[in-house]
Formats: sequence, structure tokens, C-alpha cells
Amino acid sequence: MHHSIEIENLSFSYPDGHNALRDVTLKLEPCEKVALVGPNGAGKSTLILHLNGILSGQQGKVRVCSMDVDKQNLGRVRAQVGLVFQSPDDQLFSPTVYDDVAFGPLYQGLSPAEVDQRVDEALAAVRMQEYKQRVSHHLSVGEKKRIAIATVLSMRPEVLVLDEPTAGLDPRARRSLIRLLDELPITMLVSTHDMLMVREIFPRTVIMDDGCVVADGPTEDLMNNTELLEAHGLEMPGI
Repeated sequence: MHHSIEIENLSFSYPDGHNALRDVTLKLEPCEKVALVGPNGAGKSTLILHLNGILSGQQGKVRVCSMDVDKQNLGRVRAQVGLVFQSPDDQLFSPTVYDDVAFGPLYQGLSPAEVDQRVDEALAAVRMQEYKQRVSHHLSVGEKKRIAIATVLSMRPEVLVLDEPTAGLDPRARRSLIRLLDELPITMLVSTHDMLMVREIFPRTVIMDDGCVVADGPTEDLMNNTELLEAHGLEMPGI
């Protein structure tokens, strides 16, 4: 069976000896939306960085869209996995919004007409069509986050992976981004501390702690397990 993401028995230690991932196994079906939660230092960001080969595990296997994440497949894997970092400034570096969103398709060798189409498509998906000629660094944090998402959507990935997408947003920008994530028809793995967002739009939640997956199941079941949440430094959000 085709999975968008397949992680089997993945372990990873940093050069200082810190065991960041311990025997992690996780599978996501196509178009499934899954939240990844846990305390700081649980291994969430480390896990995410394995999905497009920025980090590589010492043990275990990572497959994305039926491809092993290895040196041979790295280019194809990175086209299929759109990774959106916590800080949009890590992703936006071109003179204009258009240039930022066009960067991936240009790198893929598409024609100017195809690049234009991809940019228009991606900006429409995040409802930022009017911002094409704006300067990315003059935008608000919420606007930058949308443009950062557009930069990966323009590559037409199968999987969207986001690290703390609502961090640093005011209530209106947060609400707007949550609505956007809810509407996008794509496989999604989102690492977050925003438990209200998790409850609202993610049917399935994976809890990590100390490099391990300690729970994986329907969000509502896990949210109602106060003992489980407290044991792993999480708080049940109010209704």
C-alpha cells in the first residue's frame, strides 16, 4: 500500500551523543492530516528534518511517496516534501514575493510560462495573489508565513510538513492560517504546541517525548486523556 510517509525504527543521535530519536515508527496515508506534539526537546523538529534528507538517521528507514530518502533520491524527495520552517525568514530571501515563490519551479527547470502558472496557483491557494510584487521582508509575520507555504506549494509537493506554523501570530493571523491549513487538500504533518489548533483541524495526533512516539491515535481520544497529556508536559486545551 502506498503511504505518503513511512518511517520505520528510526534512531538518530547528534554528534554530542544526545539521542534525539529512538526507534520511531510512523506512517501517514495520502491526504491524511496529522499533528505532532510533545514538549520541547521531544525530537519533533529532528524527525521533521529527516523527511527531506536534511538529517539522516543512523538506524531505520524513511520513505516518502514510495521513495527511500537517500542521496540518490534527494532531489525527487525534496520536490515531493514541502518543508515550512518555524521562521519564515529562513525561507524568504528574494527581492519580491514572486521571486520567492518562483524559486522552486525555476530550479526544477520549468518554462517561464509554467513558472508563472505555478506562482499564480500557489499564491491563490494561500489567498495572497495581490502580493506578487511586494517585498517579502516588508510583510507581517502572518503574511510571511503564507508566502513561505506558497514557496513550497509552487513545487506541487505531495506532502506538506510545517514546524510551529502558528507561533508568533496574533489572533486574527492565527485564525486565518488555521483556516488555510484546514482547507488545503494535501498530506500534512504539523509539529506544534498549539493544542487548540490540533483539536480543531487534525483528526489524528502523535505525541513524542524523549525521542520516542509515546501515543498515536484519534485526537479527541488523546485530548481527553488528561493523565497522558500531563505525563508528557502537555495541557488539554479549553473548549
